[in-house]
Amino acid sequence: KAYPLKEVAMLYVQRWEIEMCYREIKSDLQDSQTLRSKQPDLVYQELWGVLIAYNVLRRQMRFMAERAKVSPLKISFHIASMSIINILRHTPLESAGNLPRHLEHLLESSKMYVLPEKRHRLCP
Repeated sequence: KAYPLKEVAMLYVQRWEIEMCYREIKSDLQDSQTLRSKQPDLVYQELWGVLIAYNVLRRQMRFMAERAKVSPLKISFHIASMSIINILRHTPLESAGNLPRHLEHLLESSKMYVLPEKRHRLCP
């Protein structure tokens, strides 16, 4: 009675999305590797680096979602992050002025990164 069923169910969905974000960090950004640092200060530094990188990727994915007119959660993290990382990895080999052009091309192709609709499973 204290907690309405629908509100609790929506919180569970939200919690599951957060868990999926943790999985993205662990499996996609770190390739399922543990932190390499051995000293506490360096562990914090490495962890902050991973969290900053994740937020930079998510920010770009938000721009992609806006261009595709979908929720940011509908953009495939795995494929979008690989594309963004490849742009950042290979663009310095070219002229520095090419980065905005590559990012604009990524935004133009945003619809390619939209996930298909989730199946709604019922498990009574």
